[in-house]
Amino acid sequence: FFFYTVATRCLYIRRNKTMGVFNRCLVMLILGCVLFMDTVTLSEAKDKDVTKLQIGVKHKPELCTKKATFGDKVGVHYTGKLTDGSVFDSSVERGDPLEFKLGSGQVIKGWDNGIAGMCVGEKRKLKIPADLGYGERGSPPKIPGGATLVFETELMSINGNKEQK
Repeated sequence: FFFYTVATRCLYIRRNKTMGVFNRCLVMLILGCVLFMDTVTLSEAKDKDVTKLQIGVKHKPELCTKKATFGDKVGVHYTGKLTDGSVFDSSVERGDPLEFKLGSGQVIKGWDNGIAGMCVGEKRKLKIPADLGYGERGSPPKIPGGATLVFETELMSINGNKEQK
């Protein structure tokens, strides 16, 4: 609506005023378009890139007697994607969950923080900023530098226990 109004006024000025005023009006219209496009581009980037760890719980089991804590050996199924949706790794496709000691630095920081507190059978979606992932260097060839990572995770075991007791 804004652009229509400005364009209409520019045409009115062109018919009734000097060309100098018309030219200034056109410059204002063009600047408005450029600023609008920058705003749209920035909002799209904000949707994809994150600045802090985002944790979305997708499924939580009814029974949870033990939550994963730092020092536990955990087994996690995951699918890792870039923000464009391309998959760069998946334990699900291999049929073999990743096992690691939580909080020991064996995995990226976003994983240590995002898996902590999970119950066996719980599913989470982790959106991990570059500084908690692979940083500015990335992990070539599949993960570019500065990439935000998206993981669909499921906790399969804690200290070898695959079910809640």
